[in-house]
Amino acid sequence: MPGRAGQPGGTSGDYDVIVAGGGASGLIAAVAAARNGAKTLLVEREACLGGTATAAYVAQYVGFYNGNTQAVWGMPYELTRRIIAAGGSSDFGHYTMAEAAENPVTIHHFPFNPEIVKIVADEMAGECGVDVLLHAQIAGALVEDGAVCGITVEGIGGRRDYRGKVVIDGTGDAVVAHSAGVPVMGEEDEIRRSRQPITLAFRLSNVDVARFRAMPRERKRELALKGLASNELFWESMSFCSTPNGHDAICLMSRITGLDALDDFDLSAAERIGRQQIKSIVGFLTREVPGFERAILASIASRVGVRETRRIEGQYLLSEDDIMQQRRFEDTIALGCGPMDVHEAHGTGIRLYMPPAPFDIPMRCMLPRDVDGLIVTGRAICATREANGGARHMATAMALGQAAGTMAAVCRRDGVTPRTLDAQHVRVLLRRDGAALSVDDCARLMGAGNS
Repeated sequence: MPGRAGQPGGTSGDYDVIVAGGGASGLIAAVAAARNGAKTLLVEREACLGGTATAAYVAQYVGFYNGNTQAVWGMPYELTRRIIAAGGSSDFGHYTMAEAAENPVTIHHFPFNPEIVKIVADEMAGECGVDVLLHAQIAGALVEDGAVCGITVEGIGGRRDYRGKVVIDGTGDAVVAHSAGVPVMGEEDEIRRSRQPITLAFRLSNVDVARFRAMPRERKRELALKGLASNELFWESMSFCSTPNGHDAICLMSRITGLDALDDFDLSAAERIGRQQIKSIVGFLTREVPGFERAILASIASRVGVRETRRIEGQYLLSEDDIMQQRRFEDTIALGCGPMDVHEAHGTGIRLYMPPAPFDIPMRCMLPRDVDGLIVTGRAICATREANGGARHMATAMALGQAAGTMAAVCRRDGVTPRTLDAQHVRVLLRRDGAALSVDDCARLMGAGNS
């Protein structure tokens, strides 16, 4: 296979589409590109696909629903059906985000067993012929005549170049875009000093989930505040998910503040601080919280979850006002649902609220202003910090991924570049493949009995 050939330091293969980053967005982007006829390479630094859902143990998909309206369909929804069929989830349910915080929000979510998702992601990519390269770090972009034409990858065998007609940056940190010279937001000194907190998730076994769930919210908040006062808890939440019919808790309870995930030493420190916080949290839970008396620390995520780093300067800047005022765009290629989710940089609170309805995300947010050959997907799209808080959820990232992969495949099919791509051609294919691009689409799909 082209992606398995070559010598260290040399060119290892040519592809129609290269996807950098195999998280929620990159996985679906690669599948969409391959299903639309593009020879596709997917490059991921971890040992598995799925990103935050698997490596970082954020064991729930948020952002499929706004209220009772399902707005994310197509390939992301197909992934949820595959996870259920594999025994990894019981389907969508209601979940109160930050239940012990001052302003919780109840949403639809899709909880899952991350280990099953790893397997399903492998199968979904493999079935459509995607070449998958794991344990591979992006070392830089290949740029010719102002256009990205591939990436350099650092692996156990050394450095290799992979060339592609279109490159999709699904790294979350805009790694390819930044290397290619795309101007980015989020590197300003003031912002680097006020990043949203980082979280290291963990799993407990032997948890009486039903007993904890039955506790009144007011009591949970009392316990959370008690833990904060004793410096054993780190924010106003005792949020966790469980695997289907399980007696476990996959917990998002750590809160690592004051560090910048774009700094190597800070990111390294976040892992160590996270583990120390987990030690403290587990001690508090087993001593103070009903249902956790016999809990055992079973595993810690292989990496921290990061909420914000870089965002590209693209052809359109999505704003909080766009989302809340329900602005519509002719080049909409995905719908977001929220919630708007912005964590205090140095405090223990969270700003959490729902948009009034699903919101449009235009294709222009995914395209750099001055560099061609590149499509950016996931949380690094062009958006303000506030809008990013509503658009970075994994279901939205997957919807953007389907759009990115389809865009790249259309470029290959029509012999155009991302900057000259006709959004209407992309929209036709997205709808053909089951995606919703308007509230009317949502109503049609829900009315067809697909939910």
